[in-house]
Amino acid sequence: MIRRATPSDVPDLVRLIRELADYQNHRHEAVATEADLLAALFPTDRAPSVFAHVAQVGPRVVGMAVWYPSFSTWTGRNGIWLEDLFVEPEHRGARLGLALLAELARECEQRGAPRLEWHVAQWNESSIGFYRGLGARRLAEQQVFRISGQALEEMAGR
Repeated sequence: MIRRATPSDVPDLVRLIRELADYQNHRHEAVATEADLLAALFPTDRAPSVFAHVAQVGPRVVGMAVWYPSFSTWTGRNGIWLEDLFVEPEHRGARLGLALLAELARECEQRGAPRLEWHVAQWNESSIGFYRGLGARRLAEQQVFRISGQALEEMAGR
């Protein structure tokens, strides 16, 4: 079953985020807490700016898609940016990743969003093959840049 995440799913989302970080050999960077996700996904003082869907098999949450609205100045419209898609290894091949992406495609249609976009690690050939099989195309002319930590503080003038 694919459904929108609820506050009770937050512990499972944290667990899946850590599993994804382990898979990508970046566990040390996965510092989000349950409180962080609860505040982002289910704020009490404003509308949420990030959303999640989960894949559930029986009573267990085994996959997630965490996303937020993006914006294209070229189309003048919002899209959806998929921050993380993850399905536990033992549940891969059951079409849960496809089902999560299909749900986001429906979300795009409901919102009038012309784009669903995401990053994928260059080494992750199995995911790249999966995405290409869905009709996704690699934006070869794009490169990701990030500024964080001390460089971000210095840029901010600290």
